[in-house]
Amino acid sequence: MQVNISGQHVEVTQPLRDYVLEKLARVESHFDKITNVQVIMKVEKLQQKVEATLQIPGGEVVANAEHEDMYAAIDALADKLDRQLKKHKEKQQSLLQGAAAR
Repeated sequence: MQVNISGQHVEVTQPLRDYVLEKLARVESHFDKITNVQVIMKVEKLQQKVEATLQIPGGEVVANAEHEDMYAAIDALADKLDRQLKKHKEKQQSLLQGAAAR
């Protein structure tokens, strides 16, 4: 999994980078076919925003989160990605089971 982390109006420090990688490792444990991840951190007024795009076979998963604290925004983003990937995985499994039953 290739990970690109960038910041707009915010410096991406090593602790922030490590925290993002730690959270993405948890997401990857649920869905191991992620090929590329693009994470963009932004600061707009008093809100810290994080958005991520995950490239997976058959498409991509996009999630956004914002909070007053960057670490809390990263936590929320990881939770959203986790839910979306679980839903995608369940959908793929149900499609495969439906095709096998025919």
